[in-house]
Order: sequence, then structure tokens, then C-alpha cells
Amino acid sequence: MSNISDIIEKFILDAIKQDSEIDLSRNELANFFGCSPSQINYVLSTRFTLDRGFDVTSQRGGGGYIRLVRVNEDSVLRTVLNRLKEPIDYLGAKHILDNLVYNNVISEEESDILSLAVSSKALSSPINNENYIRSQILRNVLVNIKRGK
Repeated sequence: MSNISDIIEKFILDAIKQDSEIDLSRNELANFFGCSPSQINYVLSTRFTLDRGFDVTSQRGGGGYIRLVRVNEDSVLRTVLNRLKEPIDYLGAKHILDNLVYNNVISEEESDILSLAVSSKALSSPINNENYIRSQILRNVLVNIKRGK
């Protein structure tokens, strides 16, 4: 049985498949799913991130809304390269790679190779700088992939 977060995520993903930009009401979603608005916030903040190819804008207050936009291929790569200026953990790297495959920026094979190259096993170091090295590897490879395409 799926938990409520999975159900909310699927509902939003189905809605955004029809249109690359949607406006949602946090309170209406919470009422529809019988949960608190903070549960909606949790799903949006953990499952609809830039690393996963979504831009979320929230307007609180009277008539507030949440605008969810699936970013296009050029925006995805620009956003990813910007994000990779900072250290990134393996899970974040995997989300980025999955998003790049989804948006046809890189192939599944390229994603698999990069995933292995930035794994904790490949980056083990006596100094705790693996997240920094991971971001630099991904950034360098993606810049060169973009140049080649």
C-alpha cells in the first residue's frame, strides 16, 4: 500500500504530464487528500526539486497558490550546472542524472557511467571532500557533453 506522500506525488505528476506548468492550491489539495497542508509542503519540498527538474514557486496568503513548472532541456542543464557549483551528495547526484535522462540531455548509458564515477566507493578519500569532488566531476562531464551535442 502506498503512503500518502506517494499518492500525492503521483497525483501531481499526472497533472503536470498534461501541462508543463500547473497552479495548485495547498489547502484544496490537503482537503482532497484528507491531510494537513504541511504534508503537501513536504511532498513538494522533497519530491519536486530543481535536482529533479521542477521549479516550485509558492505564494502564501489570501488566494495563495503553488506554481509547479517542469523545466525544459536548456533550463535543466543550466540549473544543474549552477547547482553543481556546490558540493552534492550521491542521492542528489542520482536525482540530477535521472532528471537529465528524463529530459533527454544524457542517455541512460551516460547516466549509468556517471553514477558509477561519482559513487562513494569511487570517491573514497581520507579527507571528507567527496561531495565537492562529486559535484566537480559531474559539472565537468556535463559541460563537455553539452559542447559535444
